[in-house]
Amino acid sequence: MVRWRNTTHDWAGTVDTAHVDAVRSAPAEFAPGGARHLVFEVLAYAAEEAESRGGGTAVVTRHADGSISVADDGRGTDTRVDAAGRTVKKPVMATKDLRFFDHPAAATLPDGHPRRGMSVVAALSEWLEHVNRRANGSWRQRYEHGIPVTDLTPICDDGTTGTTVHFFPTLRGPVDFSGLDFGPHLTVVLR
Repeated sequence: MVRWRNTTHDWAGTVDTAHVDAVRSAPAEFAPGGARHLVFEVLAYAAEEAESRGGGTAVVTRHADGSISVADDGRGTDTRVDAAGRTVKKPVMATKDLRFFDHPAAATLPDGHPRRGMSVVAALSEWLEHVNRRANGSWRQRYEHGIPVTDLTPICDDGTTGTTVHFFPTLRGPVDFSGLDFGPHLTVVLR
């Protein structure tokens, strides 16, 4: 069996149903401020990627149907091949981020609330499409209420790398996109 070092997520499983259910049962705790906080959770990953590469851009788009997408130009979500030759992606959408859950000193986001990770976005969205473009291949996967409903589906490479998270939040209300400052390495563009 291939062993991978767990830094941000546990590679042993792709879905932690108990974790997703816990987030879904406490939206005010995990997404104070509603959908705005969910955008911050996604941008925090883009900011980490931009910092590691010396700079980057993330485009935040509010769509007419009420959905929101965040697309960055990073390396894409870590994807590996297991011992059986299957593509496995880091389980960022449906498992807890080991750095932030259960840690009282977790980093805070620009809204002043604790960072919890991408699984909060997936769990608190009716649907979420995760599109990943890496140098070694591209794919998409769909989630509903935090649970994957498709396998990784290969898509055509377009010559770029990065991650797009397109989601329809269960939290309703106006979304204030002010204060999207994630430091000197990430440029945030609003559409």
